[in-house]
Amino acid sequence: MSRFRRLSGSGKVGDYIKKYTKQLLKWLLVIAIIVVIVYTFRDSAGPILAQLKATAPTVVIGICIMAMLYHLLEGFITTMLARQYVPDFTLRQGVTNALVCSFYRVATLGSGAGIAALVYLGEQGVSYGESFGLYMMQYALHKSGIALFSLIFYLVSYSYMNQYFAEYQWLLIAGYGVTAVITLFLVLFACSRRFHYMVLKLLEWLNRKCKGRLAGQLRQLEEQCAMLEASTDRLLKQPRILLAVMAINLVKFCFFYGIPYLSFAGTGGIGFLKTLAITSLSVMLAAVLPAPAGIGSTEFVFTALTSQIVGMDTAGAVALLYRFGTFVFPFLVGGIVVVVRRVQKRRKRRQ
Repeated sequence: MSRFRRLSGSGKVGDYIKKYTKQLLKWLLVIAIIVVIVYTFRDSAGPILAQLKATAPTVVIGICIMAMLYHLLEGFITTMLARQYVPDFTLRQGVTNALVCSFYRVATLGSGAGIAALVYLGEQGVSYGESFGLYMMQYALHKSGIALFSLIFYLVSYSYMNQYFAEYQWLLIAGYGVTAVITLFLVLFACSRRFHYMVLKLLEWLNRKCKGRLAGQLRQLEEQCAMLEASTDRLLKQPRILLAVMAINLVKFCFFYGIPYLSFAGTGGIGFLKTLAITSLSVMLAAVLPAPAGIGSTEFVFTALTSQIVGMDTAGAVALLYRFGTFVFPFLVGGIVVVVRRVQKRRKRRQ
């Protein structure tokens, strides 16, 4: 008993318990992520593998290249914005951030991508407030870019799109409306002092109704709003950078939305511009469907649209390849990046 007291007094028992509790929590988190991954791909893993085996290797390689080019441009956008806060932020760090977010987007059904970005950017020297503002602005520009891209290519291929999809015009308008509301909310939340003032006033009223129980959360939100305003103000003073980001977004979407064309190219079913129009339309309509991280909804809408042109079998096969290129492959590459970074961190701690 006296020995146990000496250990307790020296803090060794407490340190021992903390160490193994931390390890247990880490393993529980890993198990939870694995469960989510299995749940996410429970229905599509087998069909995707079968479709990959039946697809020409050159097409599969092309899909992987287009997916990586998308993430390269996404990383370049992050780099442009992050350099407003950390001038020596590199393109490699930006691409790493994009791949890490792709991994956690799938592993957490969309909820962990933003948190992963904040954590990674913080490790690279971007403060919490700055990284939060950066991510919000980048996401707002991303969402508005989706709407703009869809509108451009719908108009470019208007006669063709109207011939097959005139009945979906109201859903398209609804998709634009949802995207516009989300984008407006993101922009206001990221940089509008008036919007922050209205939200804080509403919370102050709720705090009075709750007899001061929300005082702590209210103070924390005030601090976060102040940090957001300061961080996004720097970006808003750089309109050229914001316009450049929007232009790069439009190029970036060509690689993701062009993935189905690699499958259609062999059949001659749908041309490149029409493929961009249909895929971007699918993404817009999928925004109306309540699906985590858009997993499954885009492929469902894409299959429904293209089946009218090339038939259900071809449309379903192309949708599986699209899911592989936009979700599965980036998730696998992002997983490798996450594992390598964990090993490097562990080595640094040991040193």
